[in-house]
Amino acid sequence: MRLYHVAIGLVSLLSTVSGAVTIGANWGTQATHPLDPAIVVRLLRENGIQKVKLFDADYDTLKALGKTGIEVMVGIPNDMLATLASSMKAAEKWVSKNVSAHVTSNNVNIRYVAVGNEPFLQTYNGSFLRTTFPALQNVQSALIKAGLGNSVKVTVPLNADVYESSSGLPSEGDFRADIHDLMLAIVKFLNDATAPFTVNIYPFISLYSDADFPVDYAFFDGNANPVNDGGTSYYNMFDANYDTLVHALQKNGFGNLPIIVGEIGWPTDGDRNANIEYAQRFNQGFMSHISSGKGTPLKPNADINAYLFSLIDEDAKSVDPGNFERHWGVFTFDGMPKYAFNLGTTNTGALIPARRVNYLERKWCVMKPSAKLDDPQVPLSVSYACGLADCTRLGYGTSCGSLDSRGNISYAFNSYFQIQNQLDDACKFPNLSTITKTDPSTGTCKFEVMIEPYYGGAVQAPGHAKKALGLVVGLILFFLKIV
Repeated sequence: MRLYHVAIGLVSLLSTVSGAVTIGANWGTQATHPLDPAIVVRLLRENGIQKVKLFDADYDTLKALGKTGIEVMVGIPNDMLATLASSMKAAEKWVSKNVSAHVTSNNVNIRYVAVGNEPFLQTYNGSFLRTTFPALQNVQSALIKAGLGNSVKVTVPLNADVYESSSGLPSEGDFRADIHDLMLAIVKFLNDATAPFTVNIYPFISLYSDADFPVDYAFFDGNANPVNDGGTSYYNMFDANYDTLVHALQKNGFGNLPIIVGEIGWPTDGDRNANIEYAQRFNQGFMSHISSGKGTPLKPNADINAYLFSLIDEDAKSVDPGNFERHWGVFTFDGMPKYAFNLGTTNTGALIPARRVNYLERKWCVMKPSAKLDDPQVPLSVSYACGLADCTRLGYGTSCGSLDSRGNISYAFNSYFQIQNQLDDACKFPNLSTITKTDPSTGTCKFEVMIEPYYGGAVQAPGHAKKALGLVVGLILFFLKIV
């Protein structure tokens, strides 16, 4: 599940071509210190990633993708839907600036335009129900007018909550009752335009939101107790979810509509089930599953086109859904592989790290050895630091969950210090902090040194981070009370 972000998360568009799986990536940029687009494009190419899905149409990003041959899906954020829905002229202007110009002038291989991102999420309370379809129609008309109707296709990345099953079995799949007619109109439009249906499927979210969810059913090992659907056995949630959509399409007369899995992946931090072991198990299992060419029980031998989410961690994403939101990347914020992951595209079978990444000085902001835990400035300082930085690695079951009270405070201080580009004033918490050149990292908990900012200047995390990180701050303060 993805709330709008200017990020381009790791989407891997996996399609079997001549027996080989080609990989694409959601490239997310909602970070305080995003990598230079040229570095990311080199990362994509050196790892054999041939397709990329974006959530916006950033000029520098698209320019960097020019003349590479990498297939691109550009995105239109939800907050633009109303304008594009109400004005054909606005749609034509958007297509001219963000598609036509890059195709003709920069030789960018744009193949899809994603109109909105999960606009029918129930948490949006219907905010985009009246604007998504008209925007989709206008963008399609604009592409046709620009002479791109055959080469660039529209789609709408949708959350898997747009369809449901009354029994929980795939064979009972149909579109959600409250948007049934709207979904049929969109599906017919996509079918007529020979455009794909794009859906985001997240077994992790099921495990995160349901304590009784069977863990093995989220993975592809075949160890789960199968779900029997009229004689058809489902051994993993992905197949069951995918086939629920297939049933919904078939039931409504569109069984041949092509499907793209817009997002699928597993986070590595921010929750007890978000860890390196599970992420490696899920993503490698998924790659093996789709590379086998077996398809799903309802679509045997079918190629599964999917975008693995995500390419790089994004430390400025909203964490309203959960602290794991900033940790979906297969690569860390600076382009380093997190775990062994064979995409089948490199000679070594291993991910190749980003090159020519420049870092700030190796120094950290930590709690002074002389500072007292009961200093009344401690809770205020921690709250301030976490509200403007990233403390999502702190808390139960996370990579830094074993830190003691002083370690938690130091981590919060350092996160703020690094995000503020190591400014001296960013490590002046009253009588509490000091700068050190001794790396305070310990065990699985790494105290980061930030990369040099691509966009220049310190960038603060979004304001909504304060609300979402309240739990983390509360945990730190709880530790202080019991030590």
